[in-house]
Amino acid sequence: MLLAHKIELDPNNEQRTYFKKASGVARKAYNWALEEWKRRYEAGEKLNEAALRRQLNRIKGEQFPYMLEVTKAAPQESIKQLGVAFKHFFRRVKNGEKPGYPRWKKFGIHDSFVATNGPSEKGADAAEVDGKKIKLPRVGWVRMRELVRFKGQIKQVTISRTADRWYAAILIDTEVLPHERNNHGSVGVDLGVKALAVLSDGRRIAGPKAHGNLLKKLRKLNKALARSKRYKDVEDRWRDSQNRKKVKIKLAKLHGRIANIRKDALHKATTHIVLNYDIIGIENLHVSGMVKNRRLARSIMDQSFCEFRRQLQYKADMYGAQVFVADRWFPSSKMCSRCREIKETLTLEQRVFECECGNKMDRDLNAAINLRTFAASSAEKQNACGDNSSGAASAA
Repeated sequence: MLLAHKIELDPNNEQRTYFKKASGVARKAYNWALEEWKRRYEAGEKLNEAALRRQLNRIKGEQFPYMLEVTKAAPQESIKQLGVAFKHFFRRVKNGEKPGYPRWKKFGIHDSFVATNGPSEKGADAAEVDGKKIKLPRVGWVRMRELVRFKGQIKQVTISRTADRWYAAILIDTEVLPHERNNHGSVGVDLGVKALAVLSDGRRIAGPKAHGNLLKKLRKLNKALARSKRYKDVEDRWRDSQNRKKVKIKLAKLHGRIANIRKDALHKATTHIVLNYDIIGIENLHVSGMVKNRRLARSIMDQSFCEFRRQLQYKADMYGAQVFVADRWFPSSKMCSRCREIKETLTLEQRVFECECGNKMDRDLNAAINLRTFAASSAEKQNACGDNSSGAASAA
């Protein structure tokens, strides 16, 4: 099993300079390969990323000598990533989906590079780790903010920058999972705006609402950025002033803080659910339609429903739980969890579900119980058909 642990680094100035240079080389290799792929494809030639990597190896000594100053994994793995992008592009075209043609990589956006070539033939790790230090090719020992969480062979190390901070994503081949499971049966999970998730056993998981809580600071920095100046250099190109660069860094750090707060809450919630329940029911929310409500759009996007479901499903695959996804038309909120009668009209203002049978409870809890019933019945049908495999399933 391949698991990645992303750890913040504490590099010195020399290492920071190398990281920036290697990220630039990876970006240049990707953009060069994209342009070359497009040119040769329009000329009627058939090619793949392996041919482009061999071509770059032949010409980089003359045309791009600065690529020789960094690890060879940076440009090579970058072209491999382009090959994967084109693979997905042609697959979507073949399936009749709306394709997204691979785009150019821009300076300062998602700066990253692969720092290692992979494990050696003798079975040695791609990188050496000693406590809170990691040894990378051409760089040497770099300090890390924490210990590596997983044990196993290190396959690859990817260095990336987010909001002027450098991170190492360490890919490890391991068989030992970091947590132990507790079997508490089935559960329904209803996602909402006031609470991130309401479980069918009555537990409510509060959402951090990081964007809403820090919105005043965001607006202040955005206003400062809009008022900061730009100027033209001797080559008639627009450049940022020093104050504008400082504001950009502050704004990026604030966005990074918001994202980290949100990720922390999502990981804790999804890990708790997967470790404590075998059968999990969740609904397929039409998020793109929900955000059209301008009064709720910011709150809905702040909760990250799609990311919650993605984490829940891949963690269920890891730990052997089953996730059953109800169709978006499943009446989880309008159906009575006791008598199964469907209430035709139920507005967002009605936070308490009341039924003629006497059932009266919080509408989110009622929906979670309906999702638990749906998941339990779906699991029985799946097992009756002889399919006892774990993972995610969907029902229309």
